[in-house]
Amino acid sequence: MTAWTMLFVAILALALLLGGCSTADGTSTTPTKSVLRHTMHNIDGEPVNLAEYRGQVALIVNVASKCGFTSQYEGLEALYRRYREDGLVLLGFPANNFMGQEPGTNEEIKTFCSTKYDVTFPIFAKISVKGKDIAPLYQDLVSEEYSGKHGGSIKWNFTKFLVGRDGIVRARFGSRTKPLDPQVVRAIEAAVKEPMG
Repeated sequence: MTAWTMLFVAILALALLLGGCSTADGTSTTPTKSVLRHTMHNIDGEPVNLAEYRGQVALIVNVASKCGFTSQYEGLEALYRRYREDGLVLLGFPANNFMGQEPGTNEEIKTFCSTKYDVTFPIFAKISVKGKDIAPLYQDLVSEEYSGKHGGSIKWNFTKFLVGRDGIVRARFGSRTKPLDPQVVRAIEAAVKEPMG
């Protein structure tokens, strides 16, 4: 094998390694499609095209007011205030899918978030994050096509999806992982350093 052939093989191997894993049928398991392709309604009922957030790093979280993890609003707000100047936005999506832990109206949710936790990051209208009436955004987030290895059904409130500046899912953290957990902070710090794709 010549030196040029060995160099070519090494470059090809590196490209495959950096390009993500492939399944047996040759399709990539690394997500390549933006989840920021939907229009959702904010907590005031106004339509918001999520494509407006391309170029920012987004942490998308299904939230609830009467959950054992509700106090995570405090950590989410702290993250938002710490990294928003670096391009982080938090997107909160109230959902009542788990033991009726978000029973309130949009107005009640808005009041709760602002008075109890002084939330300043965007909160959206209540949606469903699982089942037959799952919101299109969450259809993408749980699908392998859009989220790769980060897909899979939502198990509980306060599941967190980290989305890069290009709209591609970078990481997922479960309900028990607190917003200020070092692994979340490291992932956010890495994502905000990435250039726009």
